[in-house]
Amino acid sequence: MSALLEVLKLSFGYTEFRALQREIIEESLAGNDVFALLPTGGGKSLCFQIPALIQPGLTLVVSPLIALMKDQVDSLQASGISATFLNSSLDASESKARLQGLHNGKYKLLYVAPERLMLDSWEDKLQSWNINLIAIDEAHCISEWGHDFRPEYRKISQLRKLLPDVPVMALTATATGRVREDIINHLKLREPKCFVASFNRPNLSYRVIPKDKPLQQIIDFVKKRDHESGIIYCSSRKGTESLAESLADRGIKAKPYHAGLTNKERDSHQELFLRDEVKVICATVAFGMGINKPNVRYVIHHDLPKNLEGYYQETGRAGRDALPSDCLLLFSAGDVAKQMHFLDEISDEDEQRNARTQLQQMLHYAESSGCRRVDLMGYFGETWEEVPCGACDNCLSPRESFDGTIHAQKLLSCVYRIRRAGGFGVGLNHVVEVLTGANTEKIRRWNHDQLSTYGIGKDTHRSQWLAIGRELLRMGFLRLSAGEHQVLELTPAGIEALKSRNPIQLTKPMTKTPSTRPQRSGAIDCDEALFERLRILRKKLADEREVPAYIIFGDNTLRQMARYYPEDEDDFDSISGVGEKKKAEFAALFAGEIRSYLENNPKVLFRDVKDYS
Repeated sequence: MSALLEVLKLSFGYTEFRALQREIIEESLAGNDVFALLPTGGGKSLCFQIPALIQPGLTLVVSPLIALMKDQVDSLQASGISATFLNSSLDASESKARLQGLHNGKYKLLYVAPERLMLDSWEDKLQSWNINLIAIDEAHCISEWGHDFRPEYRKISQLRKLLPDVPVMALTATATGRVREDIINHLKLREPKCFVASFNRPNLSYRVIPKDKPLQQIIDFVKKRDHESGIIYCSSRKGTESLAESLADRGIKAKPYHAGLTNKERDSHQELFLRDEVKVICATVAFGMGINKPNVRYVIHHDLPKNLEGYYQETGRAGRDALPSDCLLLFSAGDVAKQMHFLDEISDEDEQRNARTQLQQMLHYAESSGCRRVDLMGYFGETWEEVPCGACDNCLSPRESFDGTIHAQKLLSCVYRIRRAGGFGVGLNHVVEVLTGANTEKIRRWNHDQLSTYGIGKDTHRSQWLAIGRELLRMGFLRLSAGEHQVLELTPAGIEALKSRNPIQLTKPMTKTPSTRPQRSGAIDCDEALFERLRILRKKLADEREVPAYIIFGDNTLRQMARYYPEDEDDFDSISGVGEKKKAEFAALFAGEIRSYLENNPKVLFRDVKDYS
């Protein structure tokens, strides 16, 4: 066994690396700067934790959230690794004790927020601690083009002057090409070795349904997943409060999380969620970045996200343990109108244009009849060709199409006649108002009630016309102009369609209920009754130690126990996620629980069951 694999097994209990982990670790150990883009749940932390264990000295980890630091340090300490954090949650005496430990070389990893690094008093400390690696977690925060820009991250580059010979590793789970360049430039990475893993999360299923009585839709969804943890994202603070209260009134353990709560309330609600005392967090986007809870089984978006990058990051908080998990988006035209209204209030023209483009991409994803994976991964520049993917609504239950030639002809003709009559274009909303015969001030002022297309679409609802217009945009018959005020224009394909009158197939609306739960990658079949008993034991041990249950063992480790029935301590060598310290501390307890269970229950045989005889 190689030295890297030996550390991986002894400290973390795994027998093989995930994609790109080994290559990233080797480049870092060689003293090179590294940029690593791995999906959420792809094992970014191990990329700097293993070098920290192999090299002498201290690895400095820059992390944006207090909760993330504590979570990571708790996990490392449970695996027998000396790690600590310094932040505002500590009192003076505790900070002093940890600083003394750092001066004495007691720790292998230090987690710290970017603001603290820039304090004048830290310069001498950083230079005296024998730092061997600087790891910048959530590195997309450094870019104003990213979805979670944090100005304080811009100052991290000063570390390059302070510690010029120390290699830097930048890690993120989501970044477009533009954001990647921004990260590399602002951190002053020197000829970095760049690693970009696939954006595909094979264990996640993606579904979009029309928002129709959303509270009932969410209750129906959550009640089918009674024992599972989930996050529900809402666009407003008031929405999170109202939804959490409504769920709690119906016996579902739920709490709100948003920036308007006090720090104490936010910390309490988050801790309850991490400890499985609360099953559902109703949150604004303030919640979740860096949350390490691996057993979030579903993420629901109650409202339309602003962009695909944020949506990908938020859905990525489901299934970090690689077990099957669900992502559900409730979509309504009303949400689109709200978002458009917010965009109108952005004063900077470039920022507004960028936000409109991002919202159009989000709309395309929500209304597309194609594979969700193709759209989602295509946004990040990755081609996905394994269609049908088997784990999105459009692949599992393809939407029907219909002959939309007449509808398309009416809308395209209306766009053409509006421009010909006045010499200028208009937006989709105005085109639909002309088609449906609306009596607005603009229609009267511009004499659009005199057009031959005025009112010819009265038999079709306004929301359906808007959906048809957006589909014609996606199909390339229309485009949005590049000017300050985006207006509809016919493309050459749209002009040809008007002339030729060739048939055009459009897609029927989405159904209002989710499709059947798919068989997703990562499922571990096991003895469910034993799994439940092991979960209860894990919760008891976690509560005694005042840590989240997954700090003891993750669900995937418990499911392996409930599949292979390890009855003595040596059997745990074959269970993933059981390192030497956890084996010494917990194997006897879990083996005893399994033996007790088997006294009254037969083993369930699975295809690849291991023979321990």
